Amino acid sequence: MSRIQVRFERLAREKRKALIPYIAAGDPHPSLTVPLMRGLVEAGADILELGVPFSDPMADGPVIQRAGERALKHGVGLSDVLRFVAEFRKDDKNTPVVLMGYANPIEAMGIEKFIAAAKAADIDGVIVVDYPPEECESFAAAAKTQGIDPIFLLAPTSTEQRIEQVARVGSGYLYYVSLRGVTGAGHLDFSEVTARIPKIRAATRLPIGVGFGIRDAQSARRVAECADAVVIGSRIIQEIEAGAADGAVARVKAFLKPIREALDAR
Repeated sequence: MSRIQVRFERLAREKRKALIPYIAAGDPHPSLTVPLMRGLVEAGADILELGVPFSDPMADGPVIQRAGERALKHGVGLSDVLRFVAEFRKDDKNTPVVLMGYANPIEAMGIEKFIAAAKAADIDGVIVVDYPPEECESFAAAAKTQGIDPIFLLAPTSTEQRIEQVARVGSGYLYYVSLRGVTGAGHLDFSEVTARIPKIRAATRLPIGVGFGIRDAQSARRVAECADAVVIGSRIIQEIEAGAADGAVARVKAFLKPIREALDAR
């Protein structure tokens, strides 16, 4: 049983919802990635999503693009991200870590080499934004054989066929993108989320996380009324870039703690 499954099952028993923050590895500086990961856990994160910097991030809005650009200026690549996770694991054996990124860095490393390296770094899941399920069943199967959950995105425009494909090929959890557009953009339509989640749930027994547009405790609580997890990325990046780098961990923890409290107060 994967760490992700163990975490969701524990939360279900406790009648709590998962809080999944996202940061970009290497932002604002490589030396702060592991401290930020640890700070997020201290503030109440259940699962961490760690972005792999990439020069052409098609789904990322301007906030996360800036984070990726800052990381790339420091020369951070996929091998560095794997090293960050291995370092994090020295003190934290329990928190699931999911890599989120694009196919190009993985294919540049080589799929078999990447999966072996991810296993060695003790990574729990991977979201590859530009790997549609119908084109990467072999990748998903190879990841699963190493205990790594392939996690796929669903959108408001996803067809019933796509939902069924993702439910069949994916594992860990499903990530519902609540907005039409890039991360951090637009207005979160809670009525649409509320209407779509039951349709997705009818096709899968996997937990469902919702991201793209959750910005505060209130929006997190509303999404948690129908989802199993809330994913927050752009607002955390904004906290990171809001001041000096040496204060980033404290700012992120101060931002996340009230959201954890709001979810637990439901």
